[in-house]
Amino acid sequence: MTRGSNIMSNDAHCLLRSLRKSDRPEWERLWTAYLEFYETSVAREVYDKTFERLMADDYWEPSGLVVERTGPDGSTGNLAGLVHYLYHAHCWTLERACYLQDLYVDPDCRRSGLGRKLIEGVYAAAEADNVTTVYWMTQDFNSDARALYDQVGRLTPFIKYSHP
Repeated sequence: MTRGSNIMSNDAHCLLRSLRKSDRPEWERLWTAYLEFYETSVAREVYDKTFERLMADDYWEPSGLVVERTGPDGSTGNLAGLVHYLYHAHCWTLERACYLQDLYVDPDCRRSGLGRKLIEGVYAAAEADNVTTVYWMTQDFNSDARALYDQVGRLTPFIKYSHP
């Protein structure tokens, strides 16, 4: 199984691609902003281990896609967004499922289609890996993201519970 490693898409202003080791500083900037949006933080060790897992060539570890800004001449620049996703077994189907865990786009790039591009990248990776279901969660107050999610997914009636 490929974990979607060959996902790449290019258009006039951005390149959707798999996360690379050289992306660590930009990935860290984006993921920090994502965590701050949700008013949380994680220890340095979690950053290190998460990036290590994202770089692992292991089907059961999380994967990452990024959107890289491109110039009119095709040159590349900073990352504008990221998405993390992971596959897991599911007790209700024979097929694996994909959990889209983190999605973030720089505020100055929002409403430009990059969030949709990242989600569609996860859909393509899952399809390439014969994973039939992709799902995610968001907080109810995240109205900007939910406006996109209502277009690319289906709202379910499930409510999340957790135990520390």
